[in-house]
Amino acid sequence: MKVRTSRKSGFTLVEIMIVVAIIGLLAAIAIPNFVRARSRAQQNTCINNLRQIDGAKQQWALETRQQSTAVPGVNDIAPYLGRAGSIAGIVCPAGGGADFNASYTINAVNQPPVCNIMGNDTQYPHRLPDVGTP
Repeated sequence: MKVRTSRKSGFTLVEIMIVVAIIGLLAAIAIPNFVRARSRAQQNTCINNLRQIDGAKQQWALETRQQSTAVPGVNDIAPYLGRAGSIAGIVCPAGGGADFNASYTINAVNQPPVCNIMGNDTQYPHRLPDVGTP
């Protein structure tokens, strides 16, 4: 009489625990880097939006012969922002779906525009770099 022994192959509990520990370690290393990269990308996008707004203000002031203390409205600078005169796509990406007016303050021509959402963040501020006045 033959005795049949069934040898099912599979993973032991120790092997599974080692794999889970390795995955957890890799996740602990990777997740902070992804968060930091996301914050940097949002900051860069917002700063580029601020540059566009500032350029549109300057162009509006030149073409309409405004004083440097004049404050343009959203409708004044919209044609200079491209996008067929629409400001719909210009929002701070950290705002979670905010509109243009909630994201940015235009300010006077001689002052840079300001991000209302993350403008005062100490680690990843959304503001234009300071430049010397001519």
